Amino acid sequence: MPDTDPATLTLPERVGVVNVGLSLFADAIREQGAPVISVDWRVPAGGEPGAVAALGRLYGIHAERIEAANAEVLRRLDESSPLLTAVTTVRRAVPGLPDRTLLHCGPALDYAQAPDPLRRSMRAAVVAEGWAGHLEQADALLAGREVGLAPANEHGVVVPMATALGASAPLYVLENQAGGTTGYAPLSQGPGEVAWFGVASEASVARLVFLRDVAAPVIGRILERTGPLDVLSLAAQAVAMGDDVHVRTQAATNLLIRAWLPSLTELGGPDGVAFARFLAANHLFFLTLAMAAARSATEWAAQVRDASIVTTMARNGTTFGIRLAGADRWFVCEAPAVGHALYYAGQGPQTSARDIGDSAVLELSGLGAAAAAGSPAVAQLLGGDLAAAAELTGRLAAVCAGRSTRFKIPVLENAGTPLGVDVRKVVELGITPAVTTGILHVSAGTGQVGAGVAEAPLDCFAEALIDLDRRLSQANLDRR
Repeated sequence: MPDTDPATLTLPERVGVVNVGLSLFADAIREQGAPVISVDWRVPAGGEPGAVAALGRLYGIHAERIEAANAEVLRRLDESSPLLTAVTTVRRAVPGLPDRTLLHCGPALDYAQAPDPLRRSMRAAVVAEGWAGHLEQADALLAGREVGLAPANEHGVVVPMATALGASAPLYVLENQAGGTTGYAPLSQGPGEVAWFGVASEASVARLVFLRDVAAPVIGRILERTGPLDVLSLAAQAVAMGDDVHVRTQAATNLLIRAWLPSLTELGGPDGVAFARFLAANHLFFLTLAMAAARSATEWAAQVRDASIVTTMARNGTTFGIRLAGADRWFVCEAPAVGHALYYAGQGPQTSARDIGDSAVLELSGLGAAAAAGSPAVAQLLGGDLAAAAELTGRLAAVCAGRSTRFKIPVLENAGTPLGVDVRKVVELGITPAVTTGILHVSAGTGQVGAGVAEAPLDCFAEALIDLDRRLSQANLDRR
């Protein structure tokens, strides 16, 4: 390098700065009137050595296998074609289930571990099945383990909020023609004094019996007339109309009613009239249909080995659990509280149960928080600000491996919703998926107290990451 005479050097009159890391440096430069760009860089995985080392391998020597597997998972999630073909029962859908067993939301738990809303729902289900003559007797049977419990997710079933299902409970059958998988979910119990909201009463038991004895047969007769229903096609239209298809399903439910109305009118009769009245008063009716469709898609995606994408995300009000594609193991943490909440009058955090239900399967499928940007209802939970709702979608996009070609958000220039939560990105960035959800009363058994946004706990994702690294490293050793 040639010598330069210092006297001939000229310094620039203005200097622009790119600041990486602590914002204090950028603030100091900005106060002096100089242009500055801040880069929000953080140590990956919070600097935790084991996670950093695992990320190095998962983005390094294992990356080719993971990316190929993830591409297939995304294809399956995006190209699934679940059709509502029938209504069945738990007994028929899960033939090997032991007698007197209830399916419940989230990871496995004992009756004593279950939160108050779920225990109440279990008691209502036991009475509806005829296993007990009254709610007190149902409580004794459950406490004495004379009624078994099993996670619905482990049997291809997803249930919303504090739902518990007995053998005769009706289920939607969603057949994914592209993948040959089937997802199941119960009929929506609707609003009011209902078991899925954690209410155990004569009215909540009566609603379960109505769904089994009246609603399910009517829906079956409608499907005989209409043929299979493309559920996700309706969901895609609903997203364009302002639904997130989780806390808000008004548009989707209205589209469904329009599709079924001619057949329902033809049926007539007392049961048809009773179901029509129930349907007209149930703005969340489409929710469980969407959940079953999503479950049929994640069931297909879960068959892919070596992927880093989450295909199960569920909570039972006590614990929160995830599973990765290609693996059956649950990774479980304490269930989070629900934040950013909009409460009913007189309610608040002190009366709120923790996050509960299997409906987070929607967030894994491009719905729920993934579609929040176009939903005024979600914006209302966040103070009425659509920009905040868009930020919620952006947060999910940061940890997803792709975007949906099916669900488009008009206010984001028809961008596809985020799809495929990647455990590597979650742990690297320390950003967990958010879930739009309802909130139940913690102990009074009075039902829903509000709705809000729950943030998934990070620890279970970190554990899943370490396990994925272990499995892939062992596979490499086995091939040598």
